[in-house]
Amino acid sequence: MKAYKDFIVSPIGERYNNSTKVGEKELILNTEVFNHQYVNRLAKVIATPILFQSPISVGDEVIVHHNIFRRWHDVKGRERNSRSYLEEDKYLIQEDQIFLYKNKNWKATTGFSFVKPLKAINSFNVDDERPLVGIVKYSDGSFNKEELVGFRPSSQYEFIIDGERLYRVLNKFITIKYEYQGNEEEYNPSWAQSS
Repeated sequence: MKAYKDFIVSPIGERYNNSTKVGEKELILNTEVFNHQYVNRLAKVIATPILFQSPISVGDEVIVHHNIFRRWHDVKGRERNSRSYLEEDKYLIQEDQIFLYKNKNWKATTGFSFVKPLKAINSFNVDDERPLVGIVKYSDGSFNKEELVGFRPSSQYEFIIDGERLYRVLNKFITIKYEYQGNEEEYNPSWAQSS
């Protein structure tokens, strides 16, 4: 089965990542279908589009938009599948709904970079991380890996990739490249490592 201009993907795991192991027991973190933070974003490509060639191949892992696997309630309170739903464990998604793909190594799709936040260095700061600054982990080639960059407010979206919290930032919202000062330290909260 192939789609004309869409990828066909299947979630890796369940639709929602709303539980974690605590010792030998499973702890449910969320029971709401509308909370986007617990929606699974990891998928496997089953088929590529017929219309165009893509660097993304069948079998690649991809990081997708949170609305792909999400369920919602209509105005009458009935639970519904997302518009991407094709059939059980198969979803149609457009190219711009894929942000990162992996055949051997993770690579960002065109227009995106993934940035690792930095630990705060100011002792008077109440936050654990420096705002709007980070180190590029994955890019589409617009920025070098390990480059220190700054980005616009409200332009970052949080993802957990291989146990690391990263921000997806549109390349056009990365506004400055910084010189390393030597005191930069990556910040990864403990809860991200257990996801």
